[in-house]
Amino acid sequence: MLLPLVLAATLLVCGVLSPRLPARWRRPGFEVLLLMPLLLLVTLLTLWLPTLWWPQMGEQLAHYEQCNLLVAALAMGFALVPLIFTLAEDALFSVPVALGQGSLALGATQAETLWRVVLPLAVPAMLTGLSLAVARAAGETAPLILVGVGKMVPELPVDAVFPYLHLDRKFMHLGFQIYDLAFQSPNIDADRPLVYATALLLVAIILSLNLLAMVLRHRLRERYRLMTH
Repeated sequence: MLLPLVLAATLLVCGVLSPRLPARWRRPGFEVLLLMPLLLLVTLLTLWLPTLWWPQMGEQLAHYEQCNLLVAALAMGFALVPLIFTLAEDALFSVPVALGQGSLALGATQAETLWRVVLPLAVPAMLTGLSLAVARAAGETAPLILVGVGKMVPELPVDAVFPYLHLDRKFMHLGFQIYDLAFQSPNIDADRPLVYATALLLVAIILSLNLLAMVLRHRLRERYRLMTH
């Protein structure tokens, strides 16, 4: 429970202290190289230090499944941070500078200019980048094999028992199921229809997410189209 709060606080502190960094460390994209090791260190300390202060927590963590949905989510999140950061940065810099300058000249603060002028125009491109990141994450199989994906799991991470989403459980992945059925099955001919059906389902999910992003992007562009004129 502490991990999301500590990571959010770390990001907030880094955002406040980043303007005080030396000029050579404030180049575009260099923040990611500094932030990722720091987040990894904070994650390790958050998981390790409480076990020293509260031995009971250490006893509970002894039965904790190391390969689970939370570890997989963190691994994929760190893997996709550079892609999302680059696309979001390109989206923000694609907004005409004159719009921001005009907003500041009319008396708006920098925060108001960011939230009401720059971000609305950059959101469509950000959605495109997010859809690309989700599509890439859906197709990633090899990293997930090391961090929690299973062929058959006794309990799914989602059920009707509180808290409903259990991040400490293993999970199943369509990409891994395709690999397992296609290359590890003792009867490939019998499993071939299931392989095709699983691949079709994975492609349908990715296409649906991309179509949803396209619809949202189109609506947002129509909504803020007059701001560029």
